[in-house]
Amino acid sequence: MAGHSQFKNIMHRKGRQDAAKSRLFGKLAREITVSAKLGTPDPDMNPRLRAAVLAARAENMPKDNIERAIRKAAGGDTENYKQVRYEGYGPGGIAVIVEVLTDNRNRAAGEVRAAFTKSGGNLAETGAVSFMFDHLGVIEYDAKAASAEAMFEAALEAGADDVVSTADTHEIYAAQDHFGSVAKALEQKFGEPRKAALTWRPQNTVAVDDDQGEKVLKLIENLNDNDDVQNVYANFEVSDALVSRMSA
Repeated sequence: MAGHSQFKNIMHRKGRQDAAKSRLFGKLAREITVSAKLGTPDPDMNPRLRAAVLAARAENMPKDNIERAIRKAAGGDTENYKQVRYEGYGPGGIAVIVEVLTDNRNRAAGEVRAAFTKSGGNLAETGAVSFMFDHLGVIEYDAKAASAEAMFEAALEAGADDVVSTADTHEIYAAQDHFGSVAKALEQKFGEPRKAALTWRPQNTVAVDDDQGEKVLKLIENLNDNDDVQNVYANFEVSDALVSRMSA
């Protein structure tokens, strides 16, 4: 199965089982605060902040936490976070992109590099693997929001580039310059999505065996355990058997 989406599903379930909500909420709050600080504190007028709030709601983050994170930016009471992107290679030669929000770049770089080295991979220069991905917007709806045909037609009419529907979800992809208008058009038709954000979508995936797949998942889990790391993307593909085992 395709790596990134399956990995998200696996780790989200594992995260809940491991009671990792506090770490997740901390990262969501950081993104909300930074987004509000960079733009306006009104989600309707700030696409990045709106995406951050949608992500927080999708994870059942309390409304008070969301509003507190926005007020923190408005009051100027926030650390000076820097956005950094790291790129590297993991087990099996897979390409990995790591997005970071940090108040200490030296610390973040050292910890990300250590995670790659521990997995048998290596950190590379910026641009080394990002050309293997498309940087675009993704909008996600539950499958019950509409039929695959209805979602496909509405998305293309709104200006989307691609729609991937499964038994559980609809994923709509749009170029960055059309992302906002596509998301707004779909929201008017189907209601608020469970996710609307920029993502790195691999152009092709690399098949890895179960041994390498476990190492890849461990690398990404270790990266996500880092408070500075906001998102991790990779271009791997693993077997259904490994997905089932890791999901158990």
